[in-house]
Amino acid sequence: MGEVIVAFSGGTDSAYLAWAANEALGSKAIAITADSASIPGSHKRDAEEFVRRFGIRHHYVDTHEFDNPDYVRNDSNRCFHCKDELFTRLAGEGDRLGISTIVYGVNLDDTSDFRPGHRAAKQHNVRAPLLEAGLRKSEIRELSRRVELPTWDRPAAACLSSRIPYGTAVTPERIRQIEMGEEALKELGFSVYRVRYHGELARIEIGRDELPRALSPEMAETFSKIFKELGFKYVTLDLDGYRQGSLNEALPAAQRESIFPILAN
Repeated sequence: MGEVIVAFSGGTDSAYLAWAANEALGSKAIAITADSASIPGSHKRDAEEFVRRFGIRHHYVDTHEFDNPDYVRNDSNRCFHCKDELFTRLAGEGDRLGISTIVYGVNLDDTSDFRPGHRAAKQHNVRAPLLEAGLRKSEIRELSRRVELPTWDRPAAACLSSRIPYGTAVTPERIRQIEMGEEALKELGFSVYRVRYHGELARIEIGRDELPRALSPEMAETFSKIFKELGFKYVTLDLDGYRQGSLNEALPAAQRESIFPILAN
């Protein structure tokens, strides 16, 4: 590809892609991270540490998805509007830097989930090297482990807006409330978690391996104290545990049809 911009969130997939691009192209590859309220501060710190460690060219670009009423409205196309904003900004950076190719870290397993944001990638002619190579998440983790990337076993991550059900407006204030709750769960030692926002109610998802600890009366009391101090009136623990894209379960099946056969072609 000659020169590339890597859309770099700091998660397992984009980290491996940024590392591989740096290995192949050196300074002709640049990782760019969105500076957005929907990205947890801890993710930005992790991203900065990663690029420092591996000598990857990197900077941030401001995104303004919260200025878009279609994004704030938070219908089932929210992710499209977010990625459309991201890829528009990255294209602008590409024009400034003289780089025409943008890549992002979608993988083969992502084709089974509802991810309208990837439609934006097709519209912006963004390439997906991991998908084009037919790599699954487990393979990306194994490849990352072999080259000793610290992200090889990092839990799945998504923007904070994904914690808010479709139809409920996404605002910086609600995002901050969610982020503070998730930071508290991290401080308690949990590694896989989500805080799902339901107005006055916080629904906590914990990885199934960690559920026994979360289900203790002492932890229930701790959860209640933390989340009520954050402004929630009710706090509940989801007994099904964490599962990726759980808010998509409320969508009609027709809306969850994959768009990836189009992308893959």
